[in-house]
Amino acid sequence: MNVFEIQDGFGLDHVRKAERSIPVPGTGEVLIKMRAASLNYRDLGVISGFYNPNLRLPLIPVSDGVGEVVGLGEQAGRFKLGDRVSGIFTQSWLSGEPTQEGLASTLGNPLDGLLAEYAVLNEQGLVRVPAHLTDEEAASLACAGVTAWHAIVEEGKVKSGDTVLIQGTGGVSLFALQFAKLHGATVIVTSSSDDKLGRAKSLGADHGINYRSTPEWAPAVLELTHGRGADLVVDVGGAATLNQSLGALRLGGQISLVGILSGASVEGFNIIAAIQKKARLQAINVGSRAMFESMNRAIEQNKLRPVIDRIFPFEQSVDAFLHLAKGTHFGKVCITF
Repeated sequence: MNVFEIQDGFGLDHVRKAERSIPVPGTGEVLIKMRAASLNYRDLGVISGFYNPNLRLPLIPVSDGVGEVVGLGEQAGRFKLGDRVSGIFTQSWLSGEPTQEGLASTLGNPLDGLLAEYAVLNEQGLVRVPAHLTDEEAASLACAGVTAWHAIVEEGKVKSGDTVLIQGTGGVSLFALQFAKLHGATVIVTSSSDDKLGRAKSLGADHGINYRSTPEWAPAVLELTHGRGADLVVDVGGAATLNQSLGALRLGGQISLVGILSGASVEGFNIIAAIQKKARLQAINVGSRAMFESMNRAIEQNKLRPVIDRIFPFEQSVDAFLHLAKGTHFGKVCITF
């Protein structure tokens, strides 16, 4: 089978096509013929060596993908041949709280990922995907979708009448917008592009703030909420946005920290303001299989469709990474097999 590997060093110039034997499913495992994959910023971090400079190479990157069950190992009974399935990001996190051991079971680092024509996964680390979605739409769910669901529903407990502030228009952000609207919230979106803000409003966003023309956007959020602030802020920026997120928050509100696009180390965090606001900072690390399955039920019942920016053929996988790295996308960047 054909795969893409990080072969002999870090950087996109070390991601190359290779051949491996089609894997054979063992006890409790499933052989999947891959149909589509989707990319996350984490994949770029793995390829660059940011997450693990001691990564075992060669490694197949990419954590998110969808495929068809074409083989069953002994005692594998959760799925049948022909089922369309997606791997969960943390293969050992089925429900409840995550464990330290679970950090060693994430796809695409340290485990081989899904940028391969076939993959074998334990049946416990798989979920069925909603039938109305295309392969590319379904492939976008495992990280971006589950992360947003975890932030909006599981931890944020967003309800009708709440105000949710969402940063940007990437995969997690647009899922968060869609899930917040499903639960009756007012949604404010920030972006550097008026065009993207307009597209976000077509998905249901109530207000848009251009952070280039309004670099201090926290006061704008307070103005839109009549001085109250947002109940929940979904922060994807990290270092450069965390203090502004705090400034936009209501008393007793929550910041869901889901990304580090502007850096992982925050200097000058306003601890006094955090104490005064009784702010809650909740880090979100994707989610469990139970969260994935709950999200899928909501997506199916509401016939929600993920937003896809662009689809690349498997042969152009490196071009797909380059497109993601530009940061101009609106929604998910996908690869079709």
